[in-house]
Amino acid sequence: MNEILFFGSNQYPTLIKNETETTIIKPIQFKFENENENENENENENENENENENENKNENENENENEKQIKQISTGYLSTIFLFENGKAIEYLNENDSNQNPQKIQIEENIQKVTVGYQNEAVLTIEGNVFAKGKDINPKNPKEFINISSLIEDTNDIIIKDIVYGYQSIYLLTSNQNVYGIGSNKFGQLSLSSKIIIKKHKNINRKIRKTEKPILMMKNVSKIFSGASSEHVFLLNSNQELFGCGKNNHSSLGLGFRKKQIRKLTKIQNIPKGEIIDIQCGSDYSIMLIENENQNENLKRKLYSCGNYLYNGLGKDNDIYEFTEIKSSLFENDDIILDISVGYYYTLILTSKGKLIGFGLNNLYQLGTGDTNSQTIPIQIKLPKLRFNEDISNYHIYCGYNRSFLYYSPPSFSNLEEDLIKLFRRKEFCNISFKTENGEIIEAHKLILKYRLNQNQNEKLQEIISNKSIKESNQIFEMIYSNNPKINPILYSEIKEIINSNEKIEETMKRIYLNENENEKDFIIERKEKQYKFPKLILIMRSELYRGMFLYVTEDKSNKVTDYSELSNKSFQLFEYWIYSNQVKDGIQITKEIIDEIQIGIDYFQLNQTNPNLFDLLINKFNNQN
Repeated sequence: MNEILFFGSNQYPTLIKNETETTIIKPIQFKFENENENENENENENENENENENENKNENENENENEKQIKQISTGYLSTIFLFENGKAIEYLNENDSNQNPQKIQIEENIQKVTVGYQNEAVLTIEGNVFAKGKDINPKNPKEFINISSLIEDTNDIIIKDIVYGYQSIYLLTSNQNVYGIGSNKFGQLSLSSKIIIKKHKNINRKIRKTEKPILMMKNVSKIFSGASSEHVFLLNSNQELFGCGKNNHSSLGLGFRKKQIRKLTKIQNIPKGEIIDIQCGSDYSIMLIENENQNENLKRKLYSCGNYLYNGLGKDNDIYEFTEIKSSLFENDDIILDISVGYYYTLILTSKGKLIGFGLNNLYQLGTGDTNSQTIPIQIKLPKLRFNEDISNYHIYCGYNRSFLYYSPPSFSNLEEDLIKLFRRKEFCNISFKTENGEIIEAHKLILKYRLNQNQNEKLQEIISNKSIKESNQIFEMIYSNNPKINPILYSEIKEIINSNEKIEETMKRIYLNENENEKDFIIERKEKQYKFPKLILIMRSELYRGMFLYVTEDKSNKVTDYSELSNKSFQLFEYWIYSNQVKDGIQITKEIIDEIQIGIDYFQLNQTNPNLFDLLINKFNNQN
């Protein structure tokens, strides 16, 4: 079920139709106009389910709920997009008339992320494509979505894994960890070099104002930070080094008041110690969330700001030339900052104790306080009773220019992580037991725990579980499986010492692949030349063929042997390695014959692929070889 709270400007576009006021002064429930229609459709679908298949029916009901569940909200000055868990999205647009009904975004591929700028929008699909629209992206037809990722000149770099909008520019992070920028470069926010200026213009003193194709900005990037009202951007590399460029009025980049524009990516010095969790960029300022780890304390997160104090958007009363801590008695030691969001000169913060804290401009009730008094220092905002208050870590906040949302959205994982969580809930695939505080039994997968926990930590895990409720225990296992601390940061602080928190799920799968204990590989795929052994769990996660065989067929599910000889040894090695690691195995020369065989294998095994997909990577590798 959705829970969305809305407050602030109710114009451009109008979101709450039954409200005559142009502003919503305190948080109220937001409902989609077509929500009842969706519910009726789902009820009809559920009535058609086979009543004898109770388990499948329950799963389908959960899937229907997920289709109505909000995954993400993004809002700018003139539009707002709502993304659902089923990969569909709707947008509210300001059309300068009374007809501002939500409409579906007509993208054929499933959408995994949306982002909105000033008058621009972009969506990222599961396939790794980015479709964008707006006058700075497609000036000839600004209302039409175009595939901007396909405009990247390097065809080996066109699979996108993240997108972030600035004021009039968009940033693309590729699967190769390269960042491209497109759109406005008015303040140097695309970091276009002088070489490009010379190449494109006879007059070398003329600065490029915008580009209509993605331009490579930086390599080896792990995260992008910008904002819908921001004309500056930060890029974080894999060594936790931070770089920035763009508008630097009042030191919004934390680079001092020496330059109003930073037209080349510049390293940001004097960053507070700790891991950078997030940076939210406003019009002329930035808010940074830093996580400090101390073995003797719980996870501690602190906020820092820099830039222009105008309208009190910094939580300070003067300009700040480098990132400086925002202090308040509202930030208690045992209360963790879960989420932050920045609008046009105002900031909202959500904590693990369910506190919504805000400061900054409030002329249109965007802080939800019931008045228009701007706030210099952080204050707590009164909220109605939240439906999922016990699950506060799955709430998110999003600030537009002058409107705010607080919404419930369960964590999203990669396909592998989603399947791990689903299988954790299937008790027939669990084979190790733990007792909760009330003596209740909770079961898990021994094989996954073996590779997600540090060595010999089952006893320590049992000690932790013995003091937890069944709900908390479930959350602990979901964090172990997915390595996602946001499920419950407080609980995560108790288990982080016993799990390999730096290891991605694909790395865990690869270690299982390299495991020498053949007794844990309980299913055989037999071929003429060789037998290949797999844990059933892995095959269920990655192949629809075996998912159906093991989960839905009632006949013998033991070490059933199949015979599949269509693939050559090299092709099967690639296939086997991909199932575990979601990567192409090194050391194998890719040929057209192998690519053709792999395509047959993908179809035969009904391979559940993640982004990027195996076939595209093989094509790219083949092109590089030649």
